[in-house]
Amino acid sequence: MRVIGLMSGTSYDAIDAAAADLVLDGDTLCLRPLGHLSVPYPDELRDLLAAALPPATLTAQTVCALDTGIGHAFAGAAARALHELCADAADLVVSHGQTLYHWVGGGTVHGTLQLGQPAWIAQRTGLPVVSDLRSKDVAAGGQGAPLVSMTDTLLLRARPGIPAALNLGGIANLTVVAPDAAPSAFDTGPANALLDAAVRHFTGGAAHYDEDGRRAAAGRSDPGLLRFLLADPYYRRPAPKTTGKEHFHLPYLQQALQATPGLDADDVLATLTRLTAVTVADACRAHHVTELVVSGGGTRNPTLLRMLTEELPGVPLRLSDALGLPSAAKEALAFAILGFLTFHGLPGTIAATTGARQAALLGSITPGRSPLRLPEPAPSPPGMLRITR
Repeated sequence: MRVIGLMSGTSYDAIDAAAADLVLDGDTLCLRPLGHLSVPYPDELRDLLAAALPPATLTAQTVCALDTGIGHAFAGAAARALHELCADAADLVVSHGQTLYHWVGGGTVHGTLQLGQPAWIAQRTGLPVVSDLRSKDVAAGGQGAPLVSMTDTLLLRARPGIPAALNLGGIANLTVVAPDAAPSAFDTGPANALLDAAVRHFTGGAAHYDEDGRRAAAGRSDPGLLRFLLADPYYRRPAPKTTGKEHFHLPYLQQALQATPGLDADDVLATLTRLTAVTVADACRAHHVTELVVSGGGTRNPTLLRMLTEELPGVPLRLSDALGLPSAAKEALAFAILGFLTFHGLPGTIAATTGARQAALLGSITPGRSPLRLPEPAPSPPGMLRITR
């Protein structure tokens, strides 16, 4: 089955599209990547989205405009992927959409909202679309994240020691796969979320991120600011747990800077980069991780990777590319896998990784131009992921 996965994370800079051929062979899910591409959001839509994110107050008109605009943008990305990666032949599109709000209170996720109306994708491509993949897990008592933990677990299960997969998006999430134990997955805290907010703040919007980590490399981590940030109770909460820009946003950072005034901008960026490295390393040590497989946009920040290496001496870091999953496309491929599982009547979560009462069959399906025909449900979920060429 040829599947296109679409993803835009908490950095909301672009839509990542990846295509793959997927086949279930006994208890092994075989994935052959067909390529990936990244489609930047139109400036006007990105600005509207940035202005709408927490702690902003929205009108229903703005939510409708975002849902429609993001739907059109995802439809355009899907159409490009269908033509450029799949030679105009695919069976399914899976759309994560754009998270606008993840409603967490007292450690419980009460709801989650991803925008990007899938009807636009189905209309543009003619293909059925699986979307809204987080809500079913939330309804089952789960955190609704990190959903990439299913792919991580299947990928790492055969590796020796205690391997972990780290995704560095706006938020950093970790999946730990220990032998003879249920996997564990959770958000460790911010990766790029506070860094990007700080760069926009210090440059007046002229820059959106710290390119190649250059400004952080030019600064020095400030112990006072780092202590203040690490005092956040989130880091001491047990897994499973999730967070987002509802918590780690510019006003949050400004409050921290008011408590530690007079810092140079580059020193702030160095401290925020160190914050990510320290919180990830603390989580890895707590779970006795022996190998870290890294993916996501943060892998393009050599300063962050250097700090991670410093904080985790003796733990080898390798990009997911080394295991066959392109780090830039891993999340999009992970959602392609989830949609494939949904289409075959299989759960897309492992209850232990999200805290749900049971594993959930995820998402809603929007038909394409042809009548919707689902295959016979598969007899059992896969236990392993094999990457083929």
